[in-house]
Amino acid sequence: MFGLFTPAAHKERLPDGQIDPIYKRMRWQLFIGIFFGYAGYYLVRKNFSLAMPYLIEEYGYSRGDLGVALAAVSIAYGLSKFLMGNVSDRSNPRYFLAAGLSMSAIVMLCFGFMPWATGSIATMFILLFLNGWFQGMGWPACGRTMVHWWSHKERGGIVSVWNVAHNVGGGLIGPLFLLGLWLFHDDWRSAFYVPAFGALIVAAFVLIVMRDTPQSCGLPSIEEYKNDYPDSYDASFEKEMTAKEIFFKYVFNNKLLWYIAIANAFVYLIRYGVLDWAPVYLSEAKDFTVDKSSWAYFLYEWAGIPGTLLCGWMSDKFFKGRRAPAGILFMVLVTLAVLVYWFNPAGNPTIDMMALVAIGFLIYGPVMLIGLYALELAPKKAAGTAAGLTGLFGYLGGAVAANAVLGYTVDHFGWDGGFLVLTVSCGLSIIFFILAMMGESKIHKEKLLKQQNA
Repeated sequence: MFGLFTPAAHKERLPDGQIDPIYKRMRWQLFIGIFFGYAGYYLVRKNFSLAMPYLIEEYGYSRGDLGVALAAVSIAYGLSKFLMGNVSDRSNPRYFLAAGLSMSAIVMLCFGFMPWATGSIATMFILLFLNGWFQGMGWPACGRTMVHWWSHKERGGIVSVWNVAHNVGGGLIGPLFLLGLWLFHDDWRSAFYVPAFGALIVAAFVLIVMRDTPQSCGLPSIEEYKNDYPDSYDASFEKEMTAKEIFFKYVFNNKLLWYIAIANAFVYLIRYGVLDWAPVYLSEAKDFTVDKSSWAYFLYEWAGIPGTLLCGWMSDKFFKGRRAPAGILFMVLVTLAVLVYWFNPAGNPTIDMMALVAIGFLIYGPVMLIGLYALELAPKKAAGTAAGLTGLFGYLGGAVAANAVLGYTVDHFGWDGGFLVLTVSCGLSIIFFILAMMGESKIHKEKLLKQQNA
């Protein structure tokens, strides 16, 4: 990579007596950097959804039209997470993470202060596409940091805890919007500019605390430090790879990676189908007020925090590091919660809130598991690209359908049609998790056989 994003050069090894205390301090420092950095990305990710009821009322846009505009984020994010994921594998995450967040915040400031930004579907599509592209720089930079600073045996726990960052950031959008309405005399555009200013502050913080690899800080590799080497580990794991090596050697020919990528498409359709349309669905079908819809949005995101941690713990401890069985269990429960959210009649807001909280609690577990699974299926120098493939399917397949397809489905077939799409997606995600589980079991048996014959 070039210029500012070039990976930091390795430094001379520090004396042995300094390595342990500095390693421990740096890991805390970097975790704080990637946690708050990624939470900052979610301050400027889904603001448009909160503004949609106002755009329908003030500009007369249809739900389908706004769904197309909103789909731009998902299209761009899916492409960016894959392509920029490959770039991030060859970049310094300190600058990569901060740059993406800053540019994303600037796009949201355009929405907040420039009247032309919401003047047409085409303009909104272009701006949201740019936002989605910059958003795609967040996950891969954090993934590169985690695989370089935490060993294989630690990653289940660390990824689960880090993954709740997007619930923290996403959950703050609703309360920040209400704060903006109060401070700026019911200006609905505060949904854009209030979180954007917060994101710029976070970007500056990221620049201060982030670093690149352990070796760039004069420390040994994480495998050496923790004496935790993957079965396939060799010296090449510490060398930067070419884009061709990453794509063709470790990503495109990995069958399990394809299974979880397809499962991710359906998981994301449910995740964003419920989240993005919650303000509109609750106000139209369930007679919720704006403040209730905003709090429902907040609860959906924050319920994902304990759910993600529980799912990570279950996959590590209960299922002995096998990710697919935990994913299947959580998706079965998501299906039940979606059905309650669908069939509960208007006038029972408590049940609607409980169903939404249940979906939020459950859906983020599989989201986290798929990202973790992708990191485990490729060497650390290819981690961003592997995770990017699942993101490509999740956003280009699932989130685009959640935005555009679901919007037009609801326009033509009502909310019952929309919820039928969500329910079928639940079933298909479970099927691909089962295929991944079968492949996982086969690999595990082959590994045991090799160990017995060794």
